[in-house]
Amino acid sequence: MVSKQIEARGIRDHGVLEAMRKVPRHLFVGEALQDQAYGDFPLPIGEGQTISQPYIVAEMTQALELTKEDRVLEIGTGSGYQTAILAELAYRVYTIERLRTLFIKARKILDELQYHNVVAKCSDGTLGWPEESPFDAIIVTAGSPEVPEVFVEQLDVGGRLVIPVGNQYSQSLLKIVRREDGAYKTDLGGCRFVKLIGEHGWKEE
Repeated sequence: MVSKQIEARGIRDHGVLEAMRKVPRHLFVGEALQDQAYGDFPLPIGEGQTISQPYIVAEMTQALELTKEDRVLEIGTGSGYQTAILAELAYRVYTIERLRTLFIKARKILDELQYHNVVAKCSDGTLGWPEESPFDAIIVTAGSPEVPEVFVEQLDVGGRLVIPVGNQYSQSLLKIVRREDGAYKTDLGGCRFVKLIGEHGWKEE
């Protein structure tokens, strides 16, 4: 998976590559899908949600430019796979999932794999985690109609936000860096994620 899907497509961050070699992706999907877990595509995890394709996980993680001192906020725990990758690279990961069934499953597998640097809660992720801010990095694993200002506000100066922004069918993957004089945006290319639901995202139908 790493050599053919990730390195071959330009991911060069050694830490990201090693984390993706280490984390057992098949444990984060249902038993019936485990033989497909290392394919170059997303997979359903229930509740209308997906585990992102490995390359997108690697691209988003590389864009965060994580160090072992960083505190990271993840919006959308989902299966917990991206959380585990972040936990390999950062000092502490704060992760929020709004769907309780997914939250319980992800928390269980993360505990079993002994990721003791993960702090999780079941809540509206679009509000962020203000009492633990500011963060060195924030990653949003669902598509938002715009960049919620609350995320930029919860970044430390020099902090990085990676978020898919667009309509419900396609988005652009944006990297936003907060500086003393404002926030600077880079478009990393097209992507497609499930909708970010919540007060500062899409409304529930």
